[in-house]
Amino acid sequence: MSEYSKHRLFNNDCLDVLRQIKGRVDCIFADPPDNIGLKYSAHRDDLADEDYIAFLQEWLWHAIRKTLCIWLSYNTKWWANVGRIITEIEAHFGSSIEVKQCVQTFTFGQHNCHDLGNNHRPLLRIRWSDSLLYPDAIRVPSRRQLNGDKRADPRGRVPGDVFDFPRVVGNSKQRRRWCPTQLNEGLVERCLLLTTKPGDLVLDPFAGSGTTLRVCKRIDRRCILVETSPDYCEKIAEEHDLEIEKLPAEGRAVEGSRSSNSRFLKGQQTLFPLEEAA
Repeated sequence: MSEYSKHRLFNNDCLDVLRQIKGRVDCIFADPPDNIGLKYSAHRDDLADEDYIAFLQEWLWHAIRKTLCIWLSYNTKWWANVGRIITEIEAHFGSSIEVKQCVQTFTFGQHNCHDLGNNHRPLLRIRWSDSLLYPDAIRVPSRRQLNGDKRADPRGRVPGDVFDFPRVVGNSKQRRRWCPTQLNEGLVERCLLLTTKPGDLVLDPFAGSGTTLRVCKRIDRRCILVETSPDYCEKIAEEHDLEIEKLPAEGRAVEGSRSSNSRFLKGQQTLFPLEEAA
């Protein structure tokens, strides 16, 4: 199976792609822009609060209908607003969905000499009640194992809802310096191992530095990346030897806006139905 058939990269707004999906992907992992003034290459990260909240609300309502499970990592600034959106979604779908509140913690947070520094990031899981979990895939050594206790389960333990993974800082081996922010690959891997199996299809609607694709390749998942920045798409395509596709309103991938770059797909390819990527 070629890398193109397993993994695909679209230079689009995430809503353009979500609206075109027929059926459901197995999982969406989303780390949207935080709207705190970061310098992305093709995104304004200083929207008015009401505009940013409306954006989160719109794509979440689209996304929940197009997947079995969503993971959402977001900035603590928006926890109350995200909570209100999720409350509305729960009221609409009732017991058909399950919401799990998790958190990423890190000791090396940004220093704040005027108040308590932020050393955590909310991590939300929304899944349909008929979707499957694979807890054995994420077992870690238990304290009993580490202490040589004979009562320890040799398989280890299933970790809790606190994800202790450090921030990806400037000197991290994971760091892609051309993108202002990225998540730890270990965090993304644990999420995907818990909620998908080998061969499943994962969608990242805010590709950024391509973290989700790197994880998917390592754990044998198929991946669709969506990214608005042509510059970031070029970096991802170069790293993973992918073509960059462009999806217009009618749902077909055509030549990208930067046709002088050979990595933008020439000719037309059909993105959907999703089974084409299998």
